[in-house]
Amino acid sequence: MRIDPDHVTELLARLVRINSINPFFSAGTTDEREIAACVAEELRRIGARVEIREPEPGRTSVLGTLPGQGGGRSLLLYAHMDTVGIGGMPEPFSAAVRDGKMYGRGTYDMKGGLAACLAAARAVAEAGVPLAGDLHVLGVADEEVASLGLYDMLTVCRPDAAIVTEPTELDLCLAHKGFIWVEVETEGRAAHGSRFELGIDANLRMGRFLGRLDALEQQLRQRPPHPLVGPPSLHAGTLHGGTAPSIYAASCRLEIERRTVPGETEAGCLAELQALADALAEADPTFRATIRPTLTRPPFEVAPGAPIVRTVTEAATGVLGHAPAALGHSFWMDASLLAEAGVETVVIGAHGAGAHADEEWVDLRSVARLAEILARSAVAWCGAPSDTP
Repeated sequence: MRIDPDHVTELLARLVRINSINPFFSAGTTDEREIAACVAEELRRIGARVEIREPEPGRTSVLGTLPGQGGGRSLLLYAHMDTVGIGGMPEPFSAAVRDGKMYGRGTYDMKGGLAACLAAARAVAEAGVPLAGDLHVLGVADEEVASLGLYDMLTVCRPDAAIVTEPTELDLCLAHKGFIWVEVETEGRAAHGSRFELGIDANLRMGRFLGRLDALEQQLRQRPPHPLVGPPSLHAGTLHGGTAPSIYAASCRLEIERRTVPGETEAGCLAELQALADALAEADPTFRATIRPTLTRPPFEVAPGAPIVRTVTEAATGVLGHAPAALGHSFWMDASLLAEAGVETVVIGAHGAGAHADEEWVDLRSVARLAEILARSAVAWCGAPSDTP
């Protein structure tokens, strides 16, 4: 098998020049349809079986499969195709190359990983390497917002293992944090500001809750940290209450983000918040608050000795000349949804910087090396037909 660095660079440039901003960041004016067509064409060129899925108009994902000859384990090479917005970027779609780096939105997060997945599958196909298990390449829509693409794809594809190519500087990510978005609403009673005997101020009652929340936030960071991702945390994201200066606020709404570590659950985190509200209600019968989760994404963790971790470690060591470091990340990835679905998953991706920033770039040599790691991992994991019973 041979990875052609020039082909990887050309392919990545084609991907970066396509505007695939998630519609959430463009007021609905963009989608993943064009980049999905590009990915599908590349997969068809190497003889892959291609399935295109669109659970919502324009939210297009692509699954390519190099079928195995039977009896082996299946592997999924994963990347998301959507990006965040371009903000004040001077060259969001230029794919300009300077000093071995390619610049543009999505180069690092994560079209570099997508190009590596496609190049790895091409290397396996062109070398004519027979595989016992299926090799899948997946480019999904909507990772940056609600993971619509992966949720849909998991209804038709459940591989034995997956390699997620989010950027990791060619180290292995074995864990990342999850998050829970929680809405807290305190209830008051509207009244004219001159009638204190009638009014109940929901804003001041939220202030009491925020005081307790601040103490909890400090306690969380003092808990024994997870060895790879550190301690849990929370912050108050938005706060809205009241209608006018001269009116007692009838309600106040707070949005919290709680970052979770492996081993924590939604139920446990909500119970901690509910305990704060219950204590305030016990002290003051006029204190009323409702607490409800609005979005939950679980944390991710894979055992260092898991078979897919060993396979990728061996492949990366052969390519890099040293064993990759094992680490964790504080940000969330689709890896957790794959793991939650029972797919043994590990994360490895390219070098670079600027995810969600005004300047974003990826190191091109690292993308080619990532492609070689993926190709070697695919052959080792899926196995030759003669290796199977």
